[in-house]
Amino acid sequence: MSAPPPPKNLLLGGLAPLLARRHAPGDFWGALAAMLVALPASIAFGVTVYSAVGPSYAAIGALSGVIGATVIGLVASTLGGTDRLISAPCAPAAAVLSAFAIELTAQGVAAGNIVLLLIMLGVLCGLVQLLLGFVGVGRLIRYIPYPVVSGYLSGVGLIIVGSQIPKFVGAKVGTPWWDALTSPAGWDQRSLAIGGATVLVAVVAPRITTRVPGTILGIAAGVAAYFGLATHDSSMLQTTQNPLVVGNLGAAMDGYVASISGRWHEIGNLRLGQVAGLFGSAITLAALLSIDTLKTCVVVDQLTRTRHDSDRELIGQGIANICSTAVGGMPGAGTMGATAVNLGSGAQTRMSGVFEGVLALVAALILGSFMAWIPVAALAGILIVIGLRMIDREPLRFIESRSTVFDFAVVLAVVVVALTIGLIAASAVGVALAIILFVREQIGASVVRRKARVNQLSSTWYRPEAEIRAIEQRGGQAVIFELQGSLFFGTTQQLHGEIEPELDQCRYLILDLKRVQSVDVTAVHLLQNLRESLRERGAMLLLCGVRERLPNGRNLREFLEQTGVVNPSDPMVRMFPELDTAIEWVEDRLLDEQDAGPKAETLLQLQDMELFRHRKLDTLRDLEARIELRSVAAGQTIYAQGDPGDEIFWIRRGTVRTFAHVGNDGLRHIGSYGRGDFFGGLAFLDRRPRGNDAVAQTDTDLYVLSHSQYEALAEEHKMLAFNLMTAIARALAVRLRHTDTQLTMLQQ
Repeated sequence: MSAPPPPKNLLLGGLAPLLARRHAPGDFWGALAAMLVALPASIAFGVTVYSAVGPSYAAIGALSGVIGATVIGLVASTLGGTDRLISAPCAPAAAVLSAFAIELTAQGVAAGNIVLLLIMLGVLCGLVQLLLGFVGVGRLIRYIPYPVVSGYLSGVGLIIVGSQIPKFVGAKVGTPWWDALTSPAGWDQRSLAIGGATVLVAVVAPRITTRVPGTILGIAAGVAAYFGLATHDSSMLQTTQNPLVVGNLGAAMDGYVASISGRWHEIGNLRLGQVAGLFGSAITLAALLSIDTLKTCVVVDQLTRTRHDSDRELIGQGIANICSTAVGGMPGAGTMGATAVNLGSGAQTRMSGVFEGVLALVAALILGSFMAWIPVAALAGILIVIGLRMIDREPLRFIESRSTVFDFAVVLAVVVVALTIGLIAASAVGVALAIILFVREQIGASVVRRKARVNQLSSTWYRPEAEIRAIEQRGGQAVIFELQGSLFFGTTQQLHGEIEPELDQCRYLILDLKRVQSVDVTAVHLLQNLRESLRERGAMLLLCGVRERLPNGRNLREFLEQTGVVNPSDPMVRMFPELDTAIEWVEDRLLDEQDAGPKAETLLQLQDMELFRHRKLDTLRDLEARIELRSVAAGQTIYAQGDPGDEIFWIRRGTVRTFAHVGNDGLRHIGSYGRGDFFGGLAFLDRRPRGNDAVAQTDTDLYVLSHSQYEALAEEHKMLAFNLMTAIARALAVRLRHTDTQLTMLQQ
């Protein structure tokens, strides 16, 4: 995979589209709703990580979450390649960093050094993501099949719903969703009332008004319900030790700059071994955050019918994580929960992510006291609504057809693994199952596009009637297989079963590889076996359409030579550039064997040509007096498309090819004429301009009869002119009949 060129002025490239657009009100509303979801979670993730260093570092963790939500939201949205994506500190980052901090604490590393190593780890993670984006790894996400995306989408929705059920019913922190759902005794009726009001308004409001998103109105309804209940319960009017509300965010900027600069001054205290040991964890963290981001991007594409730029998104996420951790913030990724809320609230552009970053900082610094009163059940209700909307119901139709039931099984497997093991494992299982289904489809499809014989599918060489009859009699000895698709271990047995019945009968086996997409070693082994089976009978293997570059990048010609299928010194295996050339070569061999082929290249006289063979010599002398003798050098154009069609040509010696102009593809060979043939007859008959080009392939000598000379001949020898025109028409009819047969074969 070739690396894409580095983006030019990435910052301007990210800002220009944002500055050029008119931003819909939905960008602000979406950012506000997403911030209400992302900021508390970011603070919680920061506290989780830094609490592992020591209880006194919890406040630093809260500040780290705020800075992460702000910086990542601003930078990733500005430089990334996905509209509507919300990036913030996330669970994978919290899991890896907290485990890293716990391990260092157990080793007795000083708390200050652990904090600095966490910062270094985040910076290295961003650098790895930056590298992945520059080398084009992000483009691999395009090849994830729809059933995997659908299962992932539904799995994420169910996980979001499950994670919010305990908060919705007011169960104790840490209670699994199934325990919370099946234990009504542990429910808090206040949470149910607040969450129920939130869900009701969030669902009904969009049917009444679209000016304000239903998610925002739902949260407002939840807040109103909370304070309505608080009028009867005074304990709800305080935030301290109140599990019903988000509570104090705990963010403070006092001494922040001094604290961060002090940590970077301490970098000299780190040992080289400590820094080197970060690379393994940095690669792991970068992989998790990149997968989390790109899978969220794929889900956004699915929901919005858009297409993101995976490599640009990785570059933007990498720079965002470098900037965030460099100033003491948490690393993060594109988060599904906040992104889903952003989408559900009407966001349209990447500016919603920028707004979310700004609002996170404003909320932490100015609106901290207001944010503290947002009910947990209200946020849970909004996420439950969003999660249910994310569940993809389209795959349910797959059950109705036997041909798609296995695709439904892939969707179901991804959902089950996502719920029981994890989202990354679900993606891996889904891709593996999709590969199995792909192999199954390839095995079920035939790799033989068409089977024919040389007496059914002739070359473009226009031969005399005697040669045509000879080829029709002996052409059954050469069989043609036009192959398609992928020749690999799953299709070789099918191909061998199609070819094997012909091995004992044919003398020439022609395999057309023009439409073959890939060839593996198992298919090469089959070709070697076919070659040896034919060699035992003195038969030949002819390969044509062997491309030097397949879609997978492999040079097929070189591959066949390296594996020994083709050897220049082996006379029993030959390669041809195209099928027509191979058929032409076989026709010449068959004619030579029957002694019906063209004779030695001597100059033909009129009486030697099939068209005039039984004419009187006196008549031919009169005709010859009207005919021009013309010599044409090899490569010279005899006539071109659009030229007047007032001449007909007979070949005394040499070879002529005709070429048609096909669209923008240039010239395409459509016919070959040899010694004794005539060409240019159609334009001579209908007097219309030439429809193709005629070019001498070798040095060629011609008889040329102009239309004016033909008319003069007709006045003196009416019968001769009539017989001449009849013979030309008859020869053209034979050719057209032959062409009609070829077209019928092509349609079949």
